[in-house]
Amino acid sequence: MANRSSQKILPPRSITPTTDPAQPAASRRSTPRHTHYLPLPPRPGLAIIHISMAAPALLAAAALLALAAAWLWDYAVARHLLRPRAVGAVFRAQGVRGPPYRYLRGSNGDIRRMRMRAEADAAALDARDHDYLRRVLPHFLAWKDKYGAPLLHWFGPQPRICLFDYESVRQVLWNKSGHFAKTDAHPAILALLGKGLVLVDGADWVRHRRVANPAFAMDKLKIMATTMVTCAERLIRECEELASTSKSGEVEVEFSRHFQELTAEVISRTAFGSSYKEGKEVFHTQQQLLALALATLLNLQLPGFKYLPTKNNRLKWMLEKKMKTTLTAIIQPRLASKGSGYGDDLLGLMLEACFTTEQGEKQDELALTMDEIIDECKTFFFAGHETTSHLLTWTMFLLSLYPEWQERLREEVLRECGRANPTADMLSKLKEMTMVLLETLRLYGPVLTMLRKPISDMRLGSLSIPKGTGIIIPIPFLHRDKEVWGENANEFDPLRFENGITNAAKTPQALLSFSIGPRSCIGQNFAMLEAKSLMAMILQKFSFTLSPKYVHAPTNLITLQPKFGLPIVLRPLDV
Repeated sequence: MANRSSQKILPPRSITPTTDPAQPAASRRSTPRHTHYLPLPPRPGLAIIHISMAAPALLAAAALLALAAAWLWDYAVARHLLRPRAVGAVFRAQGVRGPPYRYLRGSNGDIRRMRMRAEADAAALDARDHDYLRRVLPHFLAWKDKYGAPLLHWFGPQPRICLFDYESVRQVLWNKSGHFAKTDAHPAILALLGKGLVLVDGADWVRHRRVANPAFAMDKLKIMATTMVTCAERLIRECEELASTSKSGEVEVEFSRHFQELTAEVISRTAFGSSYKEGKEVFHTQQQLLALALATLLNLQLPGFKYLPTKNNRLKWMLEKKMKTTLTAIIQPRLASKGSGYGDDLLGLMLEACFTTEQGEKQDELALTMDEIIDECKTFFFAGHETTSHLLTWTMFLLSLYPEWQERLREEVLRECGRANPTADMLSKLKEMTMVLLETLRLYGPVLTMLRKPISDMRLGSLSIPKGTGIIIPIPFLHRDKEVWGENANEFDPLRFENGITNAAKTPQALLSFSIGPRSCIGQNFAMLEAKSLMAMILQKFSFTLSPKYVHAPTNLITLQPKFGLPIVLRPLDV
């Protein structure tokens, strides 16, 4: 290296021309001088330094390129091409078929097209036609006819097995070992519901359920019944005032909207007590999130897309922030005033359970984090008003359609409650009311599908299901299974529940509206009590029929709803 550093490097202008030294001088003088400058060879020491300095950057770039290529292979080829082909082959070997997998989109495009075609082509149904499957789940109906049952379809790249038999469904829902978990929620659904009891699994589900249980104990629900009746009184008075201004004594009321507003007020008061006004802000925010979920549920979900500031994502972020801010403002004062108790509403009871052990000793930390409590509030609020409002809507529809049952229930209500506001004890004696509500849930249950997935490779009867395969349970199909419910499965017949849910069908516990098994809906008694209290008060005051304006078009808006609302003609009984 010392010799190299002693070499003298001439600048380019000093480089000698390329002439032959052996050529005579005269010849050299007579030859035109074409000067060519040769580049100097690089110094070996400097080259080594340059290469060594560039090596880390080159290695990093190569590593990033390799990572990108591996990710691209996994995402574009393995996950969206090779795995669907392999899963499809596994199920074809077992005789399970379905619509073809389409790259990236799966069956989503087919589902969207069939729904749009069903909405455009299907004429309104006869009001007594309760077989609305071709309107709300046209893809399952078409695929079942074409491919048989069970069938395989695709939610994007995710395989889903659709089950149509009760035996398989019971194995999934009654499983106590935790082998069948809930599927990962779509981002829009997660924003709407939060990761509360509806979406959590495993140890988290046990923890959430333990905290929520005290709030739904029957003695607590009896106290809440008074709040339910108070809220219902306002709707009854409003209807009476409208009827009093009518010359005929009749008034037309759009009950679908009124029931949504009423159940939102009930859950606001029973969940948040004196903060019910802020609770109603949650209701309006969730309505916007529901509309956003409907618009984006079947969209192609590219990795990282949910983080991009698109119009829909910005709206979702804004609504999530608004809901979190509202719920935090309700919860924080409760935590600050723990010395005087947390309140006797759903939120207070849940906070009390968070701080109290089974032995009655105070815990040092919350059993649920603040974010988890907020998620439970989202879940209770949506489930508490959305599903109950539609149960009330469809019950009102069916009683309008079958006046003989309307009269039977009125007689029962007047016999057990008289003209007074009903109490929880009175409502518990309304057996025929219970039968009608259960039959309404069978025919027009708000929840249309349930989703699960095996956490390992599982056998379901004779069917082998790979780990992670979605399992979808289409509730209206099962509720119309004539082998289970009889030849009149498509007809309104509350008498099938005369001896309770267990004996209503050939298969025990065949009613799936609140799910079945160890993880059935914690709020089912709350929903039934609320529906009974309001229907009893309406029956005490009014007779009612469907308005001529009513159009029977049940539609799938995540929950089952009447597409054009429910206009009802009310007649006060004392006129």
